[in-house]
Amino acid sequence: MRLSLALLLLILLGSPNAEIREDPITGPGAVSGPEGGSLTVRCHYNPEWKTHRKLWCRGAEWAACKILVETAGTEEEVKKDRVSIRDSWKDYTFNVTMEVLRRDDADTYWCIIQRTGIDKGVQVKVTIDPVPQSSAPERTTTAARTTTGSSPTVISSTSGRTPSTLSRSFLTSPFFLILVLLELPLLLSMLSAVLWVNRPQRSSAGRPGWPDDAH
Repeated sequence: MRLSLALLLLILLGSPNAEIREDPITGPGAVSGPEGGSLTVRCHYNPEWKTHRKLWCRGAEWAACKILVETAGTEEEVKKDRVSIRDSWKDYTFNVTMEVLRRDDADTYWCIIQRTGIDKGVQVKVTIDPVPQSSAPERTTTAARTTTGSSPTVISSTSGRTPSTLSRSFLTSPFFLILVLLELPLLLSMLSAVLWVNRPQRSSAGRPGWPDDAH
């Protein structure tokens, strides 16, 4: 009779060394990731749920959340769009990775264990850190701007060629060389004519040996 009473007490009160059962699934509660980057959520579960399907669900309302990705009851990774999930039976954890994060990914999500009856889940708040807006680089133009006092002066360059460059290009052009070759003989002829007209005139009077009168 005493033995039966002792067994009954052990059943009702439990053994002093009995393991205290934790929540069937736990998660980080809140995570954040950079815009354009990625983040990983790790959720833990009790060993008895090892072969059950694991789900990643989006939405503040538990009953109306949208399942984004789920395992097939194995450790094989499953990926859908920008979200992937992998179960680890050794650690009794499953990891959810979200890639190429956008600002509208910020929301309430759930780590869920699918089971007969009511599923078990834990809520995870996801926030996205926006990328700092960098100042846009100034557009370069062909005009160089300098400031004198308070009024800017615009120094523009149309062709990038200086007058000396233009004159050199003209002097070396084939047209100029042909023109010189055609005009050079004419110039030499005119110069010879001028020299001939302006030559010094010598008088015939007084020349020695020249008779004054011809008979």
